[in-house]
Amino acid sequence: MADGKFGSFADLEALAENEVRPLMAALRGVILAVHPDAVEVVRLGDRAATYGVGPKKMSEGYCYVMPQKAWVNLGFYHGVSLRDPDVLLEGTGKRLRHVKLHDTDGCFSPEVRTLIEAALAERKAAF
Repeated sequence: MADGKFGSFADLEALAENEVRPLMAALRGVILAVHPDAVEVVRLGDRAATYGVGPKKMSEGYCYVMPQKAWVNLGFYHGVSLRDPDVLLEGTGKRLRHVKLHDTDGCFSPEVRTLIEAALAERKAAF
């Protein structure tokens, strides 16, 4: 269960394995390139950084970066509503979906960028 502690992206990187830190930085860069005004909220209890049109995780957030031991999940809070022609999204939850990224090439792929753009558009349309 999340303890609600907030921090910086550097704090989150410090919690992650050295091998996945470049992936985290790459994903953050792509997200901020797509949405320079993104609201970044790092919840250390969740071990994730959320990006959104506002600070509320589930209603205003559109994606998150969550490091694992050997990969990084790029998650989408409303992933079930995203078009996924390349079948990158995984998960069985009611709304959440994620992409497992194992290398920086995947982070910079046009397909990943398209998912981020679609998730941002979906959240902007919701408000």
